[in-house]
Amino acid sequence: MKRTLLFTTVFAFLTFAFVQNVNAQAITSKQIDSLTNLVLKTFNVPGIAVGVVKDGKLIHAKGYGVANINTGKKVDENTLFGVASNSKAMTAAALGMLVDEGKIKWDDKVTDYIPEFKMYDPYVTEAFTIRDLLTHRSGLGLGAGDLMMFPDGSDFTKKDIIHNLRFLKPVSAFRTKYDYDNNLYIVAGEVVARASGKSWEDFVEQRIMQPLNMKSTAASLYRLKDRSNAIRPHAPVDGKLQVLDIDWSESANAAGGIWSNVTDWSKWVIAQMNHGKYGDSLKQKIFSDEVHEETWSAQTIIGARAVAPYNTHFAAYGLGWFLSDVKGYKQVTHTGGLAGIVTQVVMFPELNLGIIVFTNQQSGAAFNAISYTIKDSYLGIAGFDWVKIMHDRVEKGEAEAKKINDEVEQNIKSEQAKAAGGFNIAPYIGTYKDTWFGDIEIGTTGGKAWLTSKRSPKLKGELFPFKGNTLIVRWNDRTMDADAYVMFTTDMDGKPSGITMKAISPLTDFSFDFQDLDLKRVK
Repeated sequence: MKRTLLFTTVFAFLTFAFVQNVNAQAITSKQIDSLTNLVLKTFNVPGIAVGVVKDGKLIHAKGYGVANINTGKKVDENTLFGVASNSKAMTAAALGMLVDEGKIKWDDKVTDYIPEFKMYDPYVTEAFTIRDLLTHRSGLGLGAGDLMMFPDGSDFTKKDIIHNLRFLKPVSAFRTKYDYDNNLYIVAGEVVARASGKSWEDFVEQRIMQPLNMKSTAASLYRLKDRSNAIRPHAPVDGKLQVLDIDWSESANAAGGIWSNVTDWSKWVIAQMNHGKYGDSLKQKIFSDEVHEETWSAQTIIGARAVAPYNTHFAAYGLGWFLSDVKGYKQVTHTGGLAGIVTQVVMFPELNLGIIVFTNQQSGAAFNAISYTIKDSYLGIAGFDWVKIMHDRVEKGEAEAKKINDEVEQNIKSEQAKAAGGFNIAPYIGTYKDTWFGDIEIGTTGGKAWLTSKRSPKLKGELFPFKGNTLIVRWNDRTMDADAYVMFTTDMDGKPSGITMKAISPLTDFSFDFQDLDLKRVK
């Protein structure tokens, strides 16, 4: 999903001059302006908002570029973005507030609150705690089950998602390995609802957003009081940006549904760095010091390599936050990604520094180039041209992906040339069912071979011959960058009896977890 424009000689010169002038002093607002405008051009991002918090104050809050390329409306410090997985820290905080009130404990069993909760392994079901919901150590693979909520527009309800977890097979032993998960945060949101008597959305709005005076922020897109200053997401197709529709699943709000702006989100960042305290003289608090320390404590080891310039030796996941050491300082951070939107929050509590970057295009390299440059200035690190470094990484990744896609295209053409009478889809036609994802249909549309998902309408596309019983599906929605291998198994008579799938490009978003599907032919 991550694409960028070619990095021209002009951009390279501007970036070099910019880096040379930063030196070891804290970056100025004018320099952030120059940096962000360069990032917009380099990574083909329509709009970005940047917030910098220092010593408890928002010292820089500004929008750049446009919220929507079709309207040209400008981004400002109040423009609303989907913060995506930056919502997770608020879900963890909500649970922490219930811990403070004695309504739950971090290590209570999930089944005490959601009796119908089941994982694939009965032992794991019995042992699973509220803490486990937040720490990405369930044994499920990366993004397992995300197709129930991604891409936008599927019809899976929260009840469906909780029920279907029992069908997702683990890829590692329980509590032994980090693999990022979204669906268990949906379960965590349901624990908030059942323990508090309020929906997750009402709880975080009434108990967190309102006390912090986050007036424009809402727990989901559809709860925004005013969308007139909200971005539209964008994605590149063959280098040209397209505006995306938003059809967010309300089921997934606790994992990634919040919409906010850098002005409001800075209040959340300041409260985090103040251990949950807010208001005049910090006399009021959202959650206790004990809860704060628990959310910012390592729960699941991720691992790290000491690479210049940050020399990070340790990395872990806390409760809703990534944690690491950077040049001897504690770094607390998280990112978020929706189709056409990516966001980032970075905090250095010992420096009283917070960085917020919201974008309306799915280039993680863009927000990293900005946040790395800003934090370098506060850490006294000079000489790293993060715009160029990130751009070079993007180009390398895209070159590798192009090579794979070109090889696939060559195979398709070769197979089509062999089938003089046209590709025979007839043996594969039928309905195939997965226990958690439901039905897909293989058939024909307008004389062409076609795959259609019944429950996720955006997953429909034309099928092409590849090798043997492996076909290629090209999704109609080209912004997804998620074309996949469709691999048929056969029965003793050689008749197609099942399907497994796998994304083709290494750049495909991990939430397209095709590899978790095990489709069996039902008719």
